[in-house]
Amino acid sequence: MMMSFKQLFSNVLFSSTSLLYIAAASVLSCFMIFFFISGILAFLILCSIAFALFYSIQDNFLFFPDIGLHRTCVQVPSIYSLPYETVYIKTRDKVSLHAYFIRHPEAKGNACPTIIFFHGNAGNIGGRLINASGIYNHLQCNILLVEYRGYGLSSGNPTEKGLYIDGRAAVDYLFTRHDLDHSQIILFGRSLGGAIVIDIAADPNYGTKLFACIVENTFTSIPLIARHLIPFTKYIPLLCHKNKFSSIDKIERVTTPILFISGLNDTLVPPSMMSTLHSLCKSSRKQLFQLSGGGHMDSFLISGYYQGIAQFLTECKELKGPQQTNQHCRLNLWPIIEEV
Repeated sequence: MMMSFKQLFSNVLFSSTSLLYIAAASVLSCFMIFFFISGILAFLILCSIAFALFYSIQDNFLFFPDIGLHRTCVQVPSIYSLPYETVYIKTRDKVSLHAYFIRHPEAKGNACPTIIFFHGNAGNIGGRLINASGIYNHLQCNILLVEYRGYGLSSGNPTEKGLYIDGRAAVDYLFTRHDLDHSQIILFGRSLGGAIVIDIAADPNYGTKLFACIVENTFTSIPLIARHLIPFTKYIPLLCHKNKFSSIDKIERVTTPILFISGLNDTLVPPSMMSTLHSLCKSSRKQLFQLSGGGHMDSFLISGYYQGIAQFLTECKELKGPQQTNQHCRLNLWPIIEEV
């Protein structure tokens, strides 16, 4: 039976309309899918840019070589009547480190201990000379004051890996000199410098070469200290932290005799972090020296500071065999000894 023209027209129109709806729905679906995928892609790109920016600027929140005087304005030890020579130490990645070697004269300099002083994250070695003067005069030690890459008159730019290289270069340098006792090399680090000391001491290639280590008001790790200072950073994944300086993961590998100096009035690094590092350390000769009234940068001004260090170093030299020292020693309980 043949279909009438009217019926044919109606069927074609219905089919065309259906096709039109289908086509429109398809286009709309494609548009929505494209928009959705583009939105996700745009979001991912935005997140990547934000992450890259956050990652790249983290150094600016940790390293402050320009604090105080201009970066390249470095005071000299002679202002404290300290005998010294200026040295430049080459690292294995060709960075030049500016340093002062403050040495006792003649035979005394050959026989006394030598301390490598690793400073904090701000300023240069010129700002540590008053502390160096105290070490030189009270502890009767030679001192190598080292400026990290990107600090003071040193070349390069500071990075976590770079500072670890700098620390090892300083130790290597002392072993090239023949005017000191290589069996009495001591590492000292305050704040950020303490993280460098722990990293070196945890390395068996270096830890076995050291007489002792001293860390003062140092932190367990950068992510943990960031959470303490800026609570919302606890939501930032560990992967997003460019600089970790994770001493808490290395301290168990330190077997060198080590003194932990903790200023109980430190408002930057919680004294509990020093207690944690002390408790986790596996060294058979370790000591936690707590100074009532000591702040983050001025603990060395507290009475008894140098006596406490002197006693620890004397025990390291005189006591034979391993000795575990677990007790916490506060300043008011520290044995009274004469200033060295």
